[in-house]
Amino acid sequence: MIRKIIHIDQEKCNGCGLCAKACHESAIGMVDGKAKLLRDDYCDGLGDCLPACPTGAITFVEREAAAYDEAAVLANKREKIQAQTSGVTGGCPGSRSRTLKQAETAPAPVPPASASELRQWPVQIKLAPVRAPYFDGAHLLVAADCTAYAYGNFHQEFIRGKVTLIGCPKLDAVDYTEKLTEILRQNPIKSLTIVRMEVPCCGGIERAAVTALKNSGKFIPWQTITISVDGRILD
Repeated sequence: MIRKIIHIDQEKCNGCGLCAKACHESAIGMVDGKAKLLRDDYCDGLGDCLPACPTGAITFVEREAAAYDEAAVLANKREKIQAQTSGVTGGCPGSRSRTLKQAETAPAPVPPASASELRQWPVQIKLAPVRAPYFDGAHLLVAADCTAYAYGNFHQEFIRGKVTLIGCPKLDAVDYTEKLTEILRQNPIKSLTIVRMEVPCCGGIERAAVTALKNSGKFIPWQTITISVDGRILD
């Protein structure tokens, strides 16, 4: 069929990979350091990738192409999620899912600064399972990994009483949206708190979490808190 579909100019492409991250259908991938349309039937023709390209290498064309196959896209997403979470409860000890029990510090209202408030392991978004007992009725904290270093009282003010997931979209070079969507969709999460740094690249983790909440179909309280590079809460 003749339809609108993206075209990637290989000469203009600088290999940044931003378009691949922006493509929620996984139609775009990086091949030999360049962006490439991997499958016509994964491209929905909506162009989420266009504004992400800094060099203008992506345009729309009308040509003979397979129809957009939403079922195939969803199946591919499920396979990716399964691949990300398979073996989490076994294999490498560093990836084993577990609940951590912290010592009670009562009657002191606030535990000493040295006390860890972490309630579960692993904490990396890309290593976390989609389903786990500690997600049941949890208050979920999704944080950029730099925030704990920038803000001195991070454990007591943010991690305390929450299940914590951290990540950095820039360093991990992944889109956390699909994983977070499934975590929110498949577990009775009570609230969502997003903590990010003030730097622009940190907006990726906020966008992923907010989009995941919308995609999950859940209506739960949520908030975003921004930390400055000198360790202050900005909002």
